[in-house]
Amino acid sequence: MAPPLPQTEDPTQHCQPPKLNYITTGVPCTAHNPPPTASLPPLLLLSAIADVVFWVLYRLHRSSFSVSSLQLSKFNLTDTSLASTFDLTLIARNLKKKIVFSYELIAVKIFFGDISIDDGSLPGFTQATKNVTTVKAVISSSCPFPDGTDVSPLKSNLKNKNLLFKLTLDTRVEVKIRKLKTKKLRVRVNCDGIKISLLTEKSSTTATTMNVKCKVDPRFKIIKWTV
Repeated sequence: MAPPLPQTEDPTQHCQPPKLNYITTGVPCTAHNPPPTASLPPLLLLSAIADVVFWVLYRLHRSSFSVSSLQLSKFNLTDTSLASTFDLTLIARNLKKKIVFSYELIAVKIFFGDISIDDGSLPGFTQATKNVTTVKAVISSSCPFPDGTDVSPLKSNLKNKNLLFKLTLDTRVEVKIRKLKTKKLRVRVNCDGIKISLLTEKSSTTATTMNVKCKVDPRFKIIKWTV
């Protein structure tokens, strides 16, 4: 009987990699990327910068406005309606040597307090350098008041033969400074404290306080914001 062969150790047993115990937490691994930063397209950014520059230029060099006279030739008031006719004379002054203003049609609204009295328009015009421009228009309307309008303050002042009006003018203006021309900017002109003394309660032909100064308020959108 042959003797048993001696047992030899398998050399690959010492080459096995160690067993590792992994502990899972159940939370998936995600990449932590920083949120995208908002940025304006280059053309839109340049347009916004140009708008700001034009706005600053106009505020620094804008022309001035005043109401030379506002004559009331017709004013028939009832509880529900008003028929009126105004003769408006507006003065625009441009004292700049190298700036030209081009105004579009000017929308005019006349108020007594919060009550809309009349509305109409003034013709557009181009104002040259160092120039004083006079614009005249007849503004007339006959229409009912909106429901719920309280006309008692108007009636009270009418009995006292004194009326205090406010004008709002809305237009668009293009400014030319030497060879630079801006885009058209929206402008609002507010003229407050225009006083008319009536001769009678039903009709009058009297001028207002002369040379009522107005406040010019440039209004336009820079991207989505109105300045």
